[in-house]
Amino acid sequence: MSEKKSFVLRLDKKYFDALEKWAADDFRSVNGQLEYIIAKALKDNKRIKQ
Repeated sequence: MSEKKSFVLRLDKKYFDALEKWAADDFRSVNGQLEYIIAKALKDNKRIKQ
């Protein structure tokens, strides 16, 4: 089981609104959507092992 770390993130309202809609379209929470986007970007850029 991986350890999770909390942090505060401030976003422009238009970015948050777009992210919230995207998350809903994918049946995820905003937090889950951010985790998905970050994990994919890290894998695509070979920053973490697949």
